Amino acid sequence: VQLQASGGGLVQAGGSLRLSCAASGRTFSSYVMGWFRQAPGREREPMSCIDTTDSSAFVADAVKGRFTTSRDTATNTVYLQMNSLKPEDTARYYCTASLSRSRCASVRVGLASTDYWGLGTQVTVSS
Repeated sequence: VQLQASGGGLVQAGGSLRLSCAASGRTFSSYVMGWFRQAPGREREPMSCIDTTDSSAFVADAVKGRFTTSRDTATNTVYLQMNSLKPEDTARYYCTASLSRSRCASVRVGLASTDYWGLGTQVTVSS
C-alpha cells in the first residue's frame, strides 16, 4: 500500500487543519489506517486509528476531544481533523497503514516495522 499525506501547514493556535491521506493499492480494506506524529528529538506518537471495514475509530487520549478521524472508502482516503490546535501539536504528521487490527483500538499503529507510512506532512502551530 502506498500512502500520500497532505493538508499540513502553518496555523495559529486555536485554529484547525484537516489532513488527508490517499491510499493506493488493491488491498486497502485489509488495513487499519492511522496517523502518528513526530517532532524533532521526540518519539513517534500515534494519534488515531480507523478500521476501514467497519469505521471503528479511535483517537489517542492526548488529543481526544480535539482530533477526530474518518475515512472515505470510495476514494481510499483517511482524514485527521484537528481542532483547537496548540503549539505543542507542531510536528510532522504521517499516515500509516497496518495489518494489525488488535493495535488499532489501543492506537498503536505506526510503531511496528511491519507497518507502512508515507513521507508525512508538516504541521506548525504558532502561538
